[in-house]
Amino acid sequence: MTSTATLHRRTRRIKESRALPYLLIAPAVAIVAAVVIWPVAQTIWLSLYAGTIRNTGDFVGMENYQTLFADPDFLRALSNTGVFTVCSVAVELVLGVAVALIINRGFRGRGLVRAVTLVPWAFPTAISAIIFRLMFTDPNGLLSWVAYNLQLIDQPILGSQDLMVIAAVIVDIWKTTPFVALLILAGLQTIPEDTLEAAAMDGAGALQRFFRIILPLLVPSILIAALFRTLDAYRVYELFWVMGNRQVDSLSTYVYEGVRVSQLQFPTGSAASVFVFVTAFIIALFFVIALGARRNKV
Repeated sequence: MTSTATLHRRTRRIKESRALPYLLIAPAVAIVAAVVIWPVAQTIWLSLYAGTIRNTGDFVGMENYQTLFADPDFLRALSNTGVFTVCSVAVELVLGVAVALIINRGFRGRGLVRAVTLVPWAFPTAISAIIFRLMFTDPNGLLSWVAYNLQLIDQPILGSQDLMVIAAVIVDIWKTTPFVALLILAGLQTIPEDTLEAAAMDGAGALQRFFRIILPLLVPSILIAALFRTLDAYRVYELFWVMGNRQVDSLSTYVYEGVRVSQLQFPTGSAASVFVFVTAFIIALFFVIALGARRNKV
């Protein structure tokens, strides 16, 4: 009897110990469910109805999504966001690696150079957008004047949606390349100096050391930087809203235009919100899987 009672006590302790982690994370799960999961679920539910400001309306299924993808304004916003995200992130990663390599070297005044490099990142996005909008203004803006004299453009930059998207890419590259460089710099500082010195002693040149040692070891840092920047660029709002002066849309500005009270386009606005959420989740999942695969190889 004693051994049976002891066995029961041990079994109960094991079960309690297994339940303890779930009990500890339960409050956090509840908060996430209340703050994130419930609003997302409600938005998905509303996207299936012909809602108004007063009531949910009739169930229409996927009709709101069909209307959404038939809307040329949405397709234009999707195209603008895609071009902006791909171009800005690609250039920022290349420049970020280059800047990180430069400020990682030992030289006099390196601390000051690092501090100055981070200045653009410290500017609020809205302020950066206003400053560059003035520089892109025709004909007195500095960047507009330079572009005209180099014969890069033949029309006002702020008068063309295509040129405004390119201008937004330029502003974003100027502002957020320091952030990417900071992440890459953190990765560079984890690379052992002994490894690079040994490669140099074996006759490996600077390019060989970069492509065969530094770059492969930087892949995790580059993927993390790409994850953060892709998600941030994909949900761009202030830059398009302020610099574009409501003349050019991103997905985020399109959603806001649809659901604000003056428009009352709640069905398509909810559908667009769901689309942005799902696609952003897929992007994040892709990078997480890529990071996981990279760690497994290592």
